[in-house]
Amino acid sequence: MVVLDQCTRRIIGFALHAGTPDGPAVCRMLDQVISEATGTPSALSSDHDPLFEFQRWQANLRILDVVEIKSVPHVPLSHPFIERLIGTIRREFLDHVPFWGSRDLQRKLHHFRDYYNRERTHAALAGCTPHVNADNARPPALELASYRWRSHCRGLYRLPAAA
Repeated sequence: MVVLDQCTRRIIGFALHAGTPDGPAVCRMLDQVISEATGTPSALSSDHDPLFEFQRWQANLRILDVVEIKSVPHVPLSHPFIERLIGTIRREFLDHVPFWGSRDLQRKLHHFRDYYNRERTHAALAGCTPHVNADNARPPALELASYRWRSHCRGLYRLPAAA
């Protein structure tokens, strides 16, 4: 499960479940993501799977004051933010990184979340990161005469940083 704040395009977190998920497992995964997050998302996207009709799921969303945005039935492309995020995670991360178990994958996904939210610029956010966009601040200017390369996601990405 990936939880995305649709307003800021910030990844709140990831949760994993081994096996076929059921209603309580989906609720546990959401609780895990929210408890590890610094803030609660204002909206989250889900499809029309019966898991998201579970009574405890609906109660969790009401208590957290989270708006659930449903996709159009049988049209996965009706939710472009989520489809784009899933494709980005697949293309830019999972296709390149081996993992050895659920703990290893969870740890690597946390690294990717931090990179995605704080370092990766987005054209749709006018070249800002979701973290900067959420704070309504401008990123600090990089002095091109003095910089170094900083590694992210265990060397998968290298970006310039002020020295």
